[in-house]
Amino acid sequence: MEGASAFKTPCKQSGVRTPIRTPIAIPASPFMQKLGCGTGVNVYLMKRVGKQTHSPWAIKKINSRCAKTNLDIYQKRLSEEAKILKGLHHPNIVGFRAFTTAKDGSKCLAMEYGGEQSLNDLIEKRNEEAGGAFPAKTIEKVALHVALGLQYLHNEKKLLHGDMKSCNVVIKGDFEAIKICDVGVSLHLDENMKVSDPGVTYVGTEPWKPKEALEEDGIITDKADIFAYGLTLWEMMTLSVPHLEMLESEDDDDDSFDEADFDEDLYYESLGTRPALDTESLGPSYQRMVELFCLCTNEDPRKRPSAAQIVQVLQSYQKVDDKNNDVIIID
Repeated sequence: MEGASAFKTPCKQSGVRTPIRTPIAIPASPFMQKLGCGTGVNVYLMKRVGKQTHSPWAIKKINSRCAKTNLDIYQKRLSEEAKILKGLHHPNIVGFRAFTTAKDGSKCLAMEYGGEQSLNDLIEKRNEEAGGAFPAKTIEKVALHVALGLQYLHNEKKLLHGDMKSCNVVIKGDFEAIKICDVGVSLHLDENMKVSDPGVTYVGTEPWKPKEALEEDGIITDKADIFAYGLTLWEMMTLSVPHLEMLESEDDDDDSFDEADFDEDLYYESLGTRPALDTESLGPSYQRMVELFCLCTNEDPRKRPSAAQIVQVLQSYQKVDDKNNDVIIID
């Protein structure tokens, strides 16, 4: 029985607890508040019942009404986004929480709840209220926080976001937190900041696309994000969608869209260029943001600043402003 003596009943180790993993249960879509939508997807707010100390999650699901022919494409994008997001950890990028299956069988990406509204929601609301351009300081704050997120993506993770615009920036409260979201169409960059795989396609969104993304043999680099970033700042100053300003008419009192008013040739001709900006009506307080917008939207990507350069300049502005705001009390 010598061999049997080698088998002993293991002693229970004191103080060591095996973690219990609770399955993540995603409710059906009708039981969650809809936050927004994108191409082929909807985003919902999931309040985690019974976990008062935990923050809610944002749940991205494939839109059940999307065409079956596109279903595989959207599922692949969602899976790729989950894979990329899981490796990102930055205060200005929405965080990964889980990638799981809902009760209805659909794949779901659970993310950090970055804020109540997208920047685009706030722009549309301000436009409806005829509020005019956002305050210069607010635009500068958004510019810095988004640039910090892009610097992290470009320099540390070697990733091109690939679809920068106001819709993909989420805002918490009164600009208390500003985070980039939707990395589902991100592209990998090489050591020279060029897209590493020549076979992949830059997706983007048409009005925000740079000239090189519209050309058949255009070379896509980190500067493609910078062009779209510049147009995002333009959105905050104009409350408009880039290159659709030709639809606006001073003589038109209603908001209805007449297809006959849309100059398709002019629209496509304007893509990839710098849209007009009424700097006089903005005033001198916007000078920094106007200059940054102009630099970022240069048609030549080599003349656009990098995200790191933008961060450096904006942080230097911040230091100067903080110094000027110091109050010296003399008795």
